[in-house]
Amino acid sequence: MPTSANAVNIDPVRTAVRFPLHLEIVLKTPDREYVAVTEDVSANGVLFCADELPAVGERVEFKLMMPSTIMGGAEDVALHCKGRIVRHIPEKKMAAAVIDEYSLKAEHA
Repeated sequence: MPTSANAVNIDPVRTAVRFPLHLEIVLKTPDREYVAVTEDVSANGVLFCADELPAVGERVEFKLMMPSTIMGGAEDVALHCKGRIVRHIPEKKMAAAVIDEYSLKAEHA
């Protein structure tokens, strides 16, 4: 059992398998919307690029349209997400959002 001297800190945002998906998304905060493109997507969050970034700690809602080819079904799947911004990479105009809640819905083409 880890003690404070040898405890391991594992960041759940960075331990999930990441998929290099470039999907357009609109992130909604209580005050405004941000248009972005994902760099990668995991079960725990997304890394995205945008001209303007929500502040670290800001709560966001967004929808990812997951292609049927990735989801293994006949239809695209809309992934409705609620989360928060956890970090910025300012020199690349990128930010990461952790996904706290999500729901799935098949979308007819």
